[in-house]
Amino acid sequence: MASESPRTWSASVSAVETAHGTHSFRIARYSLHKKASVNKCFYSAVFTVGGHDWRIRYCPDGAEPPMTMIVNSSYDSDSVFLELTAGDGGKLVEVRATYGFRMVNPVTGISYSRNDSGLQVFHSNRRSHGFTMFVRKVEQHKYLQDDCLVIECDVMVVKELQVKEATCVTSGFDIQVPPSDLSHDLRKLLESEEEADVKFKVKEEVFHAHKIVLAMRSPVFKAELYGPMRDKGMVESITIQGMDPAVFKGLLHFIYTDRFPRMDDLVEDEEQQDMVKHLLVAADRYGMERLKSMCEGILCSNLDVESVAYTMALAGQHHCSKLKSACIEFIINSNLMDVVVASQGYEHLKRACPDVAVELWENSAKSPITRSSCIGGQLMNYPILN
Repeated sequence: MASESPRTWSASVSAVETAHGTHSFRIARYSLHKKASVNKCFYSAVFTVGGHDWRIRYCPDGAEPPMTMIVNSSYDSDSVFLELTAGDGGKLVEVRATYGFRMVNPVTGISYSRNDSGLQVFHSNRRSHGFTMFVRKVEQHKYLQDDCLVIECDVMVVKELQVKEATCVTSGFDIQVPPSDLSHDLRKLLESEEEADVKFKVKEEVFHAHKIVLAMRSPVFKAELYGPMRDKGMVESITIQGMDPAVFKGLLHFIYTDRFPRMDDLVEDEEQQDMVKHLLVAADRYGMERLKSMCEGILCSNLDVESVAYTMALAGQHHCSKLKSACIEFIINSNLMDVVVASQGYEHLKRACPDVAVELWENSAKSPITRSSCIGGQLMNYPILN
């Protein structure tokens, strides 16, 4: 009987080598860019991913796609494209890549993203791919901060297919470090109420929390829970006056995660603006300066003639100098003094913060826009504090 021959075993792997990169394109003085741009498109600096040179082309008023791109163009939205450039060599080669874009508000963290699900081919006859309908113009104000717009682009370049024999490698691994999950863990700690040692009663709702976390994040909570003047009999259970449960819940969310609370359950823009104002008051009450600045940034980006006087009074009451200046600039530059003075919000402003009302008039008197509205060399006789 013939002996059995030895069996051999082998393996191989077909792998795709890729290169990843992200480029952040910051457009400072965005409104001036729109006026000064000849072709209505802005270009980022050239950046390199996978050995190839790229740039972002952003068209705030929309742009017609190339004829080969089967996408309907719409001018009520902006457009954004990823372009392959020739670089120093002066010659374009065929490149396969995927891409995605994000428009980000750097203060609030609010963002909008779109990703191309397919693998696109870039070459000399088709240098760019992108989205002719990216963000609707009516939504763009959410992402503008101090007249600055930030667009981020993620690129993955497919370099080549490789077939390799399976080998055992003991060193030289590329260790992929996962992103931080600290905020996620702290959020779960808050939601689970595990090891909570203090509870807050806000109207009819009760919230459980951890004293050490609150004290670490808020100087007011630190004094209230650990300070020499604390009421030892009240430390375990505290009643919060003058605040809605939803606002206190949002405050706790920020304390534990350092992220602005989501407002998906608030459908109307007015409801969201009211929540932001209440969070600003809570942030000022508990010494949460970062949350307070986030609220100021959102309110600055959503000023309107009906509510600007109320917002200015809020800024004066809670020492928000940047928000107050933004309100004054909005009124003067829009030439809306007569409309604002006739509003109920202005009556509230005079009663709540007369010094802010006076500051508004002082700035108005110095403005060339307001001076152009003078009658017979005198400012129109509006009541200031009457």
